[in-house]
Amino acid sequence: MDREDHSMTRRCVWVSGPIIVGAGPSGLAVGACLKEQGVPFIILEKANCIASLWQNRTYDRLKLHLPKKFCQLPKLPFPENFPEYPTKNQFIEYLESYARHFDINPIFNECVLSAKYDETCGLWTVKSGSTEGGWKSGGEVEYICRWLVVATGENAESVVPEIEGLGEFRGQIKHACDYKSGEDYRGKKVLVVGCGNSGMELCLDLCNHNAIPTMVVRNSIHVLPREIFGKSTFETAVFLMKWLPLWLVDKLMLILARLVLGNIENYGLKRPPIGPLELKNNHGKTPVLDIGALEKIKSGEIKIVPGIKRFLPGRVELVDGEKLEVDSVVLATGYRSNVPSWLQESDFFSKNGFPKEPFPNGWKGKTGLYAVGFTRRGLSGASLDATRIAQDIGSVWKEETKQAKPFIACHRRCNSQF
Repeated sequence: MDREDHSMTRRCVWVSGPIIVGAGPSGLAVGACLKEQGVPFIILEKANCIASLWQNRTYDRLKLHLPKKFCQLPKLPFPENFPEYPTKNQFIEYLESYARHFDINPIFNECVLSAKYDETCGLWTVKSGSTEGGWKSGGEVEYICRWLVVATGENAESVVPEIEGLGEFRGQIKHACDYKSGEDYRGKKVLVVGCGNSGMELCLDLCNHNAIPTMVVRNSIHVLPREIFGKSTFETAVFLMKWLPLWLVDKLMLILARLVLGNIENYGLKRPPIGPLELKNNHGKTPVLDIGALEKIKSGEIKIVPGIKRFLPGRVELVDGEKLEVDSVVLATGYRSNVPSWLQESDFFSKNGFPKEPFPNGWKGKTGLYAVGFTRRGLSGASLDATRIAQDIGSVWKEETKQAKPFIACHRRCNSQF
């Protein structure tokens, strides 16, 4: 397509309220809060559904790791008949009912290609393309708006590490985002690379389907029981934080964890020198909440090995020199933000795709730019940010709509409006 033809397919759209990029839980939360403020908005989502990470890139046995009251979005709690730890499908059902309740209708299959602030006119230009049949086939849309809310979150794209020889391994290699069930791995020797919550839970699922999992634990990690004496570990920590300093709560959590789980270092799992809460707050590393994998590790059903040196055809060589025969590899190596690939600004976001200001100040930048879902504090952090963002935009919106003079903002001819 030459330049002249390409320009003919571009539309310019003026959006009177904010543009929200991403229709996951964070984007939906902002939308619901803006509805309450009476502020119009649009949500651009590159997938064909809300919460595409949950719908398309999670394993079947997944449940929320925290009690439901810490995971509900603003203005609408979970149904009372849902269990304390809702399943993947129940959470998706909740999000879909949330969107219906607040009449939130994202524009699907719309991939944001770039977003840039024009200092001359004080507006954002957001360019997007349809993902149906390839974005070029549908042409570009250029949205103009005053406010931009980045809601693509911490887990926008999967991380695949560079490991020597990985391309030479002859067995199946999958990232955890493509793993659904251990049913496909029965009787197979599976190497799970990564020991976070996903890595632990995938190993447990593999065991339950009679596979033979080996988990690579390269670094130290905190493992805590999901519940302590029948009470959520997370809820217990939140309660103690109201009365005690963080360092003391960390010490109490580790004492309680040892009482319930025993000394995990006896099984090849070394704890970090920094406490679990401090590590989470300062470095974003979430402790593992054990739901049964540790018992499989203790029994030897899940084998723990150190870091990988290189892959060989059908085998893996570890840093300690041991070589293992492996049928399949699952990379539970996490996710990252994709903000640097499309947002053209450098004051608010850092190169890793997270706001430069730590929680609780990372929700608002300059020039009408906002971020939601980057607190490393799960859905409760996203809900808090969503409420703040809506109130901040809403206060300006209400003040300006009282004025008689219309606000003329678009600096070029636009053929559509929201």
